[in-house]
Amino acid sequence: MSFKLSKRSLKNLTGVHPDLVRVVKQAIILTPIDFAVTEGLRTVERQKILVEAGASMTMNSQHLVGRAVDLAVFVDGEIRWDWPLYHKLAKTMKAAANYCMVSIICGADWQKFPDGPHFELARAPNNG
Repeated sequence: MSFKLSKRSLKNLTGVHPDLVRVVKQAIILTPIDFAVTEGLRTVERQKILVEAGASMTMNSQHLVGRAVDLAVFVDGEIRWDWPLYHKLAKTMKAAANYCMVSIICGADWQKFPDGPHFELARAPNNG
């Protein structure tokens, strides 16, 4: 089955680093499961709200500089938050990043505060 990014997902990539945009666009081609981009570039005000709500632990988020995206998995047209789906999505994003020769970090791999929907550029010289 083939999927494509919606207009809303493409809009949510506005302001995101071009390397990460390339990875997301490659991932939608490779993915066995549908997904959407729910957030990319964030304002400081939005980040404060997320920290206060406990949905984020930092005001130093890579979303603030366009180096991170949050993705949501769709199953039968509905957003799902089941962890196995996000491990599949992480595998797809890693494959897309490898294809694009871009280093990424998957929030699903974090030990302290696992964040399945979160993907960001690794802080490496080749990622600007």
